[in-house]
Amino acid sequence: MQSEKLNILYVDDEEQNLVSFKAAFRRNHHVYTATSGRAGLDILQQHPIHLIVTDQRMPEMTGIQFLEKVIHLYPDTVRMILTGFSDVEVIISAINTGRVFRYITKPWDQNELRMTLDNASQFYWLQQRNKTLVEELQQKVLEQEKTLRLFQKYVPEEVVQQTLQADESDLFRGEVRHVAVLFCDVRGFTTFSEQMTPPEVVDFLNAYYGIMADCIRLHKGTVNQFVGDEIFACFGAPLLTEQNERNAVFCALEMVKRLGKLNERYAARLGRRIAVGIGIHAGEVVAGNTGSEDHIGYSVTGDTVNTGSRIESLTRDFPNAILVSETVYRQVEHLVNAQAWEPVVLRGKKDPCQVYQLEGMK
Repeated sequence: MQSEKLNILYVDDEEQNLVSFKAAFRRNHHVYTATSGRAGLDILQQHPIHLIVTDQRMPEMTGIQFLEKVIHLYPDTVRMILTGFSDVEVIISAINTGRVFRYITKPWDQNELRMTLDNASQFYWLQQRNKTLVEELQQKVLEQEKTLRLFQKYVPEEVVQQTLQADESDLFRGEVRHVAVLFCDVRGFTTFSEQMTPPEVVDFLNAYYGIMADCIRLHKGTVNQFVGDEIFACFGAPLLTEQNERNAVFCALEMVKRLGKLNERYAARLGRRIAVGIGIHAGEVVAGNTGSEDHIGYSVTGDTVNTGSRIESLTRDFPNAILVSETVYRQVEHLVNAQAWEPVVLRGKKDPCQVYQLEGMK
């Protein structure tokens, strides 16, 4: 708890009043005196003043005028004024506008004035404590906002908002969604990464992730996971959207187009052009939080995801190929040119799967 002893500035053009005030209160407070508003301003510049007591009727500058000059320069200082009964209406107006904390009628009674000063002291220190608490609260808010911004870099923003609004018992409740999934992998990454130092590999991946993630966001998708050089994106979860197949296909075409930026930066260094392979499938998935009580992650799971990953693996020998399942193709065939492959049996599947290689927009 802070000391209640105040630094008091008493302004009065009558010297005897200054002497009496200082004699009465110097044991309990640090008292500074001035015979005019101008002299009071000089003292304020030289000393930290907690409380100002000023006479109202003074030559050159009234007490109210003096306090009006002070309030903007020293807003935390408590302000009190001495006045006769004829000035009460003016002083009450000043109180109502926040310029004056209390007024004291003249001649002042020492005991009454002492009580008023004690109240002013409590008000000042409470005001300072509140100010400190507000500053601490603002700092905490800034820290929480920073934490939330960092958290959203690890978890999609939509998931963060849903999690904050959900009851704890609902955190692990998944839902069935119809989505399009997109897998994108850099061709020959293992080979050319051996030509780079670890910092260069990280620099490349960050540039690659940045460009590809921007395409995904542009087409209303969400990056579900980065694994090595592979990107797993989802269209339709956690953000509920329409035309997921079309969004995924347009995103894939944009991703291949934007590889030019990566090649401008890295092709000469690697001695080869960077290429990717992309696979897209659509269907039902279970979307939601999975994990344990102390570690939670948002996931999209189901056969649709596995099939999308298997389709992407077919592009291994076809640089910049975009392969889509028949489910996806039927939703976009009026928009794109594509070449049908012979039906292929995907790893882990019994029945052949029809895939189409996109060649561009119609």
